[in-house]
Amino acid sequence: MSKHDDGWAVTKPGAQRASAVLPTQAEAASRAKEILANAGGGELRIRGNNGQVREQNTVPKGNDPKRSKG
Repeated sequence: MSKHDDGWAVTKPGAQRASAVLPTQAEAASRAKEILANAGGGELRIRGNNGQVREQNTVPKGNDPKRSKG
C-alpha cells in the first residue's frame, strides 16, 4: 500500500497496476487486509508519504464459508 495521485493504492507485490485506490490510508489498509485474507493471507506493508515502510502486519487466511462437502 502506498501513496497514489488519487489517494492510497493497494498493490500486490510485483503488480504494475493497483488492485484498488482509496481516498484515505485507513480505507486502503482495510481493503488490503480483505484482499490478503481472500488470497490466503500474507504480509501487509503500509508505506508512508515518503515511500518508506512504516508498518508491517501478517494477515491470516480468511474464513471460507464454502468448506462443506459437495
